[in-house]
Amino acid sequence: MDIVTQALLGSAVAQLGAKKSELKIATFIGCIAGVLADADIFIQSANDPLLFLDYHRHFTHSIVFIPIGALIGALVCWPFVKKNINFRRLYFFAFLGYLLSGVLDAFTGYGTHLLLPFSDERVSGNLISVIDPIFTLSLLVGVIGNIQFKSNKITIYSILFCTVYLSTAHIQQSRAINIQTELSKKRGHIVEKSIVKPTLGNIVLWRSIYLYQGSYYIDAIRVGLSNDRIYQGEAVESINQDNNFSSIDKDSLLFKDIMRFQSFSNDYIAFDPRDQSILGDSRYSMLPTSANPLWGIVINPKKSDEHTQYLTMRTHNNKLRQQYISMILGEDINQ
Repeated sequence: MDIVTQALLGSAVAQLGAKKSELKIATFIGCIAGVLADADIFIQSANDPLLFLDYHRHFTHSIVFIPIGALIGALVCWPFVKKNINFRRLYFFAFLGYLLSGVLDAFTGYGTHLLLPFSDERVSGNLISVIDPIFTLSLLVGVIGNIQFKSNKITIYSILFCTVYLSTAHIQQSRAINIQTELSKKRGHIVEKSIVKPTLGNIVLWRSIYLYQGSYYIDAIRVGLSNDRIYQGEAVESINQDNNFSSIDKDSLLFKDIMRFQSFSNDYIAFDPRDQSILGDSRYSMLPTSANPLWGIVINPKKSDEHTQYLTMRTHNNKLRQQYISMILGEDINQ
């Protein structure tokens, strides 16, 4: 999730292991340790634009790496806190702060290498968006409340609320999956593979994608308290390596980059409807009904001996924002 939420979760968990006299220093250490897993974002290369994707939520997010990550966090904090705490206690708080960093990211949709080195599978629960204000504010209330009133019960209640929130998200996701199944049946489609993931900042509106006979069908599904609603979206052709990349040498850097991007995107890739030279990640778009990807790579067979270019296409305007809000509220949308 976003760095603020990771910091707050690290602080909250560290607080649970602190005495009242240690609350502030534990909060600080947990905050620093909580964001360290995301330092993998600095693993980049100007010569290889996709290198950061290879290591995005990679070894730093693995359960096995927790003791090492905690040690790094302790060493980072040591110059600032060495006059107030011994290293053993410092490491304990850093361990608690780092403990759930990878686990939290595994509940989102990007995919997290939680089980390295035993498995290279990307774990992605698709239960919560990378930014969710309700989840984040709950942690903020718990952390600040504990510092103010020196009561771990406040932090415990905050974490319990987050747990219930994730459980609710699981229920919401199950309802959305059922709606997706019924929708595909009404269309006469046999689903070959599918994904249902929350849209940004909420667990009410979900993006539905499924594959049928060479095309991805994209829809928005609103799962409300009393009424559900489907916003029919776009369809886009899926990728067939033999057909779409037959002119690209299988040993070229470009083809290898395509395979890397395909792996990162969990094989949900398609050409951008706006530009057929861009291969996009179909899981993400500005609108949950749109086939226009948020990011992608450039496919230029004439430069197959070079690493491909990575692009982001996060364009938005008032119309898109209003359509998105209307879907969350279950209202009609203006096309």
